[in-house]
Amino acid sequence: MTTTTTDTTIVDAVIEGLAETLDRPMEGVTAQTSLFHEIGLDSTGVLDLLMVLEERLGIELDVESLEMKDFTTVGTLAAYLAHERDA
Repeated sequence: MTTTTTDTTIVDAVIEGLAETLDRPMEGVTAQTSLFHEIGLDSTGVLDLLMVLEERLGIELDVESLEMKDFTTVGTLAAYLAHERDA
């Protein structure tokens, strides 16, 4: 994934949203970090994270369009969010 300034901003928002949702620091988390295996996000955490990200990014997400592949890593979620923002 090529990271632009905007993508970096969204990646940062995802990392900050994870810290808020999981109530712990996200030190060392990058766009390549696995949301489920490395961070330990679960289905409840996903919903909480999406609500936090909608508020932080000022976008409304269509959860019906989400696929598991969008939650592979921080970067894949950021790419989904960028796509939704630009749609």
